[in-house]
Amino acid sequence: MTLQTDPVLMPGQLLARGVCRHLSGAHNFAVVEEFVPERGKRVDVMALGPKGEIWVIECKSSRADFMSDGKWQGYLDWCDRYFWAVDEAFPTDLLPEGTGLIIADAYDAEILRMGPETKLAGARRNALTRRFAIHAARRLQALRDPGAMLDGRIG
Repeated sequence: MTLQTDPVLMPGQLLARGVCRHLSGAHNFAVVEEFVPERGKRVDVMALGPKGEIWVIECKSSRADFMSDGKWQGYLDWCDRYFWAVDEAFPTDLLPEGTGLIIADAYDAEILRMGPETKLAGARRNALTRRFAIHAARRLQALRDPGAMLDGRIG
């Protein structure tokens, strides 16, 4: 029997973990990290709420990380609310107006500013919710039976 150890997580992944813990615990959301809503896009956290709402959260671990991200506006079409997640030392005045703000660490988070709501079209919500469910189920299966994913694809 091999003892598995936790992988070393990058700063953004630690923020994502705290965000996921908060959204699933305090708000009853299902969460998936590093979710691909369509080819060429990968969001740090996608969250599916108890009423079917979809939130996207981008985790920024530093000023340089934020400044190098020119693609975030492309994620707005894939959610009802958009948030930035940063740690308490991050210069939040850099973050664009009209977006949500979450302060996080590796263990928890707090929503300081709710992102404005822009409802997804029904057809996109339906397709995205199905993609979310399939992806989450494949990830769970990969954890339970790593050998079952022979082509290396999770979803």
